[in-house]
Amino acid sequence: MTITTHRRSFLKSSSAFIALPFLESLRSRYAVGNETPTVPPKRMIFLGMGFGVTKETWFPKIDSTGTDYELPEGLKPLKRHIQDFTVIQNLTNQYNNEAHWGSTFYLTGANRYAEPGQSFYNSISADQVAAEVLGRETRFTSLQLNSQDAKSSGHGPGLSLAWNRQGKPVSGVDTPVAAFHKLFSDQGTPLAQRQADLKRRSSVLDTVLEDARSFGRGLNKTDTDKLSEYYQSIRDIETRLSKEEQWLDVPKKHPKEDIQEPGKVAGHEEVKLMYDIMIAAMQVDATRVMSYRLPTEAFIKSLGASISAHNMSHYSEGTRMEVSQARDQKHAELLAYFIDKLKTTKEPDGSSLFDHVSLSFGSNINSLHYLNNCPTLLTGGGAGVKHGRHIVTAKETPLCNLWLSLLRGSGINIESHGDSTGTIDELFA
Repeated sequence: MTITTHRRSFLKSSSAFIALPFLESLRSRYAVGNETPTVPPKRMIFLGMGFGVTKETWFPKIDSTGTDYELPEGLKPLKRHIQDFTVIQNLTNQYNNEAHWGSTFYLTGANRYAEPGQSFYNSISADQVAAEVLGRETRFTSLQLNSQDAKSSGHGPGLSLAWNRQGKPVSGVDTPVAAFHKLFSDQGTPLAQRQADLKRRSSVLDTVLEDARSFGRGLNKTDTDKLSEYYQSIRDIETRLSKEEQWLDVPKKHPKEDIQEPGKVAGHEEVKLMYDIMIAAMQVDATRVMSYRLPTEAFIKSLGASISAHNMSHYSEGTRMEVSQARDQKHAELLAYFIDKLKTTKEPDGSSLFDHVSLSFGSNINSLHYLNNCPTLLTGGGAGVKHGRHIVTAKETPLCNLWLSLLRGSGINIESHGDSTGTIDELFA
């Protein structure tokens, strides 16, 4: 049964009452004369792959910049959107010295050896910086999508592209099925029981915090620093519990009546399905910040490759290079599909999702073991980037200059991010 009230529809059954997004087709039927459309929110999406690209056929010619550049073979499936995306060259993560850790420092720009005596350090990722601002009003502060083959896909340590303020990995959702249920399926547990569980967890947290404060008296600086990090992790839990309580009795919104649990897929079909789920999440404003650590191993196998992703990444010519190029072409094809859907999916005010999203696609590694010139493509109107161009920045421009630029363009007013030295003003000129 469907109930409609003033452009908002609900699906009602004996066990569920699920809100649908605003429906443009109902606008005239239920419109109020002096109604003022709400301004669509800013959104950010970060897509990251391991093992880079085929540098010979993915990058435009270095001496052909601006709007008059030839689209390389690896990006030709995106031709119909050429006025709406930007390719950037010469972005580098100066601290990236691990060829197959493609996503570990991709959004952080951190120096792995920043802490003396420690073999690993990381800092907050750009998506989590965005989530602290853009995620305040949504059920999910951010959504991390992942792939089951991450360990064999050149991504390195981490549970997703995301890292929190303490430089700890943020877990991701590994399959479209899990993402679907996280976003759109309400728990079968009765509300009273969920409220009781939440209250109990809060009570336990209070006890832990009090014990930690008592324990902290008289500690040396090293232990005090560790305890400070522990306090911060507790505060993060408190924030999550508070948000969970806020949304506890609010039904999850459903993007459309006929959406169904996705089937089990892998490789490029999984990527396409994840893109569809991202569109649905934006339709109902479940989250405004998303990252996706893209598959590689399963991706190339779904294209018919018989070699491993690692072997593909060490191409020179022949089969390995052909597999790498096929991977690039399929990613471009899927990205074109994603842009199509962003453009055709409308906001309540008549604009499109595309108009308000900032989307980046790339890798922390060029190709092979080349760690400079991170492949980078931007699209969407959310950050105010002037698209339709090929931009070549000064050599060894920090990749974090891009993240700082996109964050500021999306309304997150921070002074710096990672190893940034400033913004890339040419993006907006």
